[in-house]
Amino acid sequence: MNQRTTILTGIFMAGLGVAIGAFGAHGLKELLARTGRADTFELAVRYQFYHAFALLITGLLMGSYRSSAIRYAAMFFAVGILFFSGSLYVLSLSGITVLGAVTPVGGVLFILGWIFLFLAVSKKG
Repeated sequence: MNQRTTILTGIFMAGLGVAIGAFGAHGLKELLARTGRADTFELAVRYQFYHAFALLITGLLMGSYRSSAIRYAAMFFAVGILFFSGSLYVLSLSGITVLGAVTPVGGVLFILGWIFLFLAVSKKG
């Protein structure tokens, strides 16, 4: 991912997080309470926000750090949001518990994103 794409993806994911969070708090409140999945839904929104901000920071850092590691960090953060938060959203709304197996893949991608961001920034000397 390049700098512009990374920043735009971070902005989009943050805005989408606001929309999904508001929809969950208002439009889905009764469904999530009835199914006992409100905490799961909120966790998905929270991690989407954390990593939307990570994308924004990564995008801003791309101007100063030009290694391939920083581009990998951005990709891991973006795909991690899709796997982690996406699987939890679907699980919360559908009750399909097998999707819970996808969530840890997203978590691993988040960890890889942080590792690659660390590598990118630590290499500049």
